[in-house]
Amino acid sequence: MGLFDKFKELRKKVSEVENNIYHEKRDYLEIYERNLELEREIAERTEELNDANKRMFTLQHIWDMMNSSTPLENVLEAIVNSTQGELGYMHCAIIRKCKDVDGDFLHIVAQSNDILIERLNNIIGAPGIQTRRLNYDLESIYADTLRQRTILQSRALHLSLKAILPELPNEKIDEILTNQPVKSIIVVPLIAHNKEFGWFCVFSSREELASAEMDFLALFAKQIEMAITIADLFQAVKEQAVTDALTGLYNRRYFEEALEKEVQRAKRQKQPFSVIGIDLDFLKKINDSYGHAYGDIAIKTVADILKTNARSVDVPARIGGEEFNVLLPGINSEGAMIAAERIRKTIEKAEIDTVGHITGSLGVATYFEHTDNVEELLELTDQAMYTSKRNGRNKVTLAQPISETSWQEIAVNTFLDILSKNRIPKAKHLSKELCTKLNAPANKDEVTKESLYAVADMLTKLYNPMHTAGSIKNKVLMAISLAKRFDIPKNEVDNLKIAILLYDIGNLMLPDDLLQKATPLTDEERAQIKNHPLIAAQDILKPISYIQDVLPIIEKHHENWDGSGYPHNLQKDDIPLTSQIILILDEYFALIEPRPYRSKLSSQDALEIIKADAGKKWNETLVKEFISLIEHDIV
Repeated sequence: MGLFDKFKELRKKVSEVENNIYHEKRDYLEIYERNLELEREIAERTEELNDANKRMFTLQHIWDMMNSSTPLENVLEAIVNSTQGELGYMHCAIIRKCKDVDGDFLHIVAQSNDILIERLNNIIGAPGIQTRRLNYDLESIYADTLRQRTILQSRALHLSLKAILPELPNEKIDEILTNQPVKSIIVVPLIAHNKEFGWFCVFSSREELASAEMDFLALFAKQIEMAITIADLFQAVKEQAVTDALTGLYNRRYFEEALEKEVQRAKRQKQPFSVIGIDLDFLKKINDSYGHAYGDIAIKTVADILKTNARSVDVPARIGGEEFNVLLPGINSEGAMIAAERIRKTIEKAEIDTVGHITGSLGVATYFEHTDNVEELLELTDQAMYTSKRNGRNKVTLAQPISETSWQEIAVNTFLDILSKNRIPKAKHLSKELCTKLNAPANKDEVTKESLYAVADMLTKLYNPMHTAGSIKNKVLMAISLAKRFDIPKNEVDNLKIAILLYDIGNLMLPDDLLQKATPLTDEERAQIKNHPLIAAQDILKPISYIQDVLPIIEKHHENWDGSGYPHNLQKDDIPLTSQIILILDEYFALIEPRPYRSKLSSQDALEIIKADAGKKWNETLVKEFISLIEHDIV
């Protein structure tokens, strides 16, 4: 091979090396550029993931608040502040579409606390934008979002602000927007319960709205709508819990809570308050003559009259059946009598189709003037109301002050006498503890009453371990309701309350194995048990002088209407009605509690047994009223 050929061969090899180097360099460059692109993509994905995590965290925070008892306004405040702070918007607000006599308007229900809103409020002056009645412009972006039911973005910030504050001069709007990083407003419609609630608005430093951002805002809006829905449902449930379904008035539970608060306020401010009791006359006659639908109309008519005549601070309530109470804060007896007479006249003027005119009997009692005991106040109101009924109905009667010893005091003294003198050997080991419970401060009437129930429950447990705590209190409340239906005088009702606490106390003198026996009783054992009313009345209670009026009620509480009861085989009107009330209550509670020889029965099954003995064990009218009391749950 010649020199030329060698040179040519060498050049060829050099060229191949150069080509290889060039291609490898290009490959390396491509790899480098791909790495740079991959790094950029990873950074973008990481940023997107961080944003997504922030959004999910915000949504989780909101969801947690929605599932708690947090008020709606607090949830909405959290939403706008989280959106503004965590997701980088300049300002966020939730705006509600409202309506009044002047038409539609906008109201900001929540807004983020930021520099932008501070600047706006400083420029527009007081009142701030959140407390203003904002204009609703049918040509604005707000109206467009509701019409289209879609998210809209606008860079026309001047127009958006002018739409809600048309009275604001243009130079003020320019001052608000000058040198601000806000580039656009994003308006998200809020539709809750298929009704237009308003808008979720965010002010962004970006001119364009990315599809992922729109999806997120749509999801956020759903959370807001859900929060609004949950709040509305909670409010509806709350209202149902304190209102009567038929009339829309407050129910007994709410009235009692309001009364308790009013007592504290009255004591604190040394100011009286009054209670008006109203009983619709002849409801039974209306029901029997025209049907229960017309009876309901009559009840609702009275309720509407009470609503119309009530001040904003008054508490009109349906206590049960045809009975109503009105709490009048700060009103003395003179003012309450004027209010009651106005109610009476309005009821008298009311006319119901088919039924005609209706009337009501009213009673009035005033705290401090008649008594400083809230239970006595209600009893005095009832007694005044029933005095109106007995005197011809369609009247208003003012209560008379109580001067005699209260039934609680008599009951407490009776228990203290029994326990301190060891009249019941079986309770000797509990005497000290029970006496301590009863020796509560004399001015704490509710404490005294609850102590009485607790002591009665504990003594009952000694001979009936299956006894349900709290049933003594329920018996007393039910007895009061039944007594009202029969117009039983107050002094007899007081004796009935004491009798319920004591009527079975004779069982504490019987052998434990006898009362807990699961097999059938022998004749001798049955005779022992039948003796317990006499044991209670004669052996335990007779030595106590101030309780003598209660003894006949206790002694006769197992006498049957048809004469088949014990211990004296009395029948019909020879049996005190108060004794019959105890008997039916005793039977009902015995049936719905377990016994060693049977399981407890349902309330309905217990009522069926009681119905079967109407006219035998009990007066049929009493059975009818008792079943009505249980079925309508008005105790």
